[in-house]
Amino acid sequence: MPLAPAAEGPEPTAHKATFAPRRLRVSLAPVTAHPILVVGSMAFDDLEFPVPVPCPEDPKRTSTSFADVVGGSATFAAFAASCYAPVRVVAVVGSDFPEAVLAAMRARGIDTAGIERAAGPTFRWRGRYHDDFVGRTTLETRLGVFAGFRPRIPEAYRDSPIVLLGNIHPGLQLEVLDQVRAPALVVADTMNLWIETERAALGALLRRVGLLVVNDEEARLLSGIHNIARAARDILKQGPTRVIIKRGEHGALCFDSSGAFYAPALPLEDVCDPTGAGDSFAGGLLGYLAGRRDVGGGAVRHAILHGAATASYCVQGVGTARIASLCAAELAGRVQALRALCDPADEPEPLGS
Repeated sequence: MPLAPAAEGPEPTAHKATFAPRRLRVSLAPVTAHPILVVGSMAFDDLEFPVPVPCPEDPKRTSTSFADVVGGSATFAAFAASCYAPVRVVAVVGSDFPEAVLAAMRARGIDTAGIERAAGPTFRWRGRYHDDFVGRTTLETRLGVFAGFRPRIPEAYRDSPIVLLGNIHPGLQLEVLDQVRAPALVVADTMNLWIETERAALGALLRRVGLLVVNDEEARLLSGIHNIARAARDILKQGPTRVIIKRGEHGALCFDSSGAFYAPALPLEDVCDPTGAGDSFAGGLLGYLAGRRDVGGGAVRHAILHGAATASYCVQGVGTARIASLCAAELAGRVQALRALCDPADEPEPLGS
């Protein structure tokens, strides 16, 4: 959810969303999985869509606008990662944030002790999606209690082997890294605003990151290069060991010293809401790595497929409604479907034989 200047637009009459995952699942993460520390935003989203989409609490009803949808980078990533591994969240919510959401997170093995509840309203973003369900216009951003957020990492979280830094201010991301002890993998997200206005802090961050996850627009802005392959090589020179470039419905590319790897996105006929897909991708990817207890290059390539599978479920519900009930068994089917997209099955006889 971008932090961008508000555009003028009429206040819609929206369906008031209720946090209603399809079913409440208890934690299914293996007891041997590494815990993941997720630091980012928890929020409400007010969403407008070009066509009616099913309501989370009653799929037979549809609406083009929804208010008070539970969102935020940490929320999406935590629900996604919890399919494979225990998760620890550091974030801030306001006095208006539903306790039911925190209870649902705990039921999935997500440790919410690091979530601060502050007096005041929760961070809120209002946006309108374009006809292609890709482009969007920010109508309003209200930071609320998020404006004063300073991540305080509990002592019990500081040895987390995997750290995911949501797209908060790079200065805050650096503060998190100053509080943790030698994680095996640090993954960071960022956004256009920080690339344009906080290059010094972002540069310092990139030198301490193992994996940067950005979209193609952000990669081009960060590198100043339009060609994606050349842009990735430039970003790697800035510090990260690997960079994953998300391309929405066109899949994702991973670049590192061993070369490039491509994972497709699953073709879907029933896209409801793309909000949080990137955060769900990162959560699914890291959840798989944590479950495997392996953060090497080969594992990362497999993990990208699991991230893509997670994102494919995210977009099929409004807000976190779908991924809040997702499990690893469901993801396994999607991963196989993604592999099948690139596998021609029977090898034909060589030409000229």
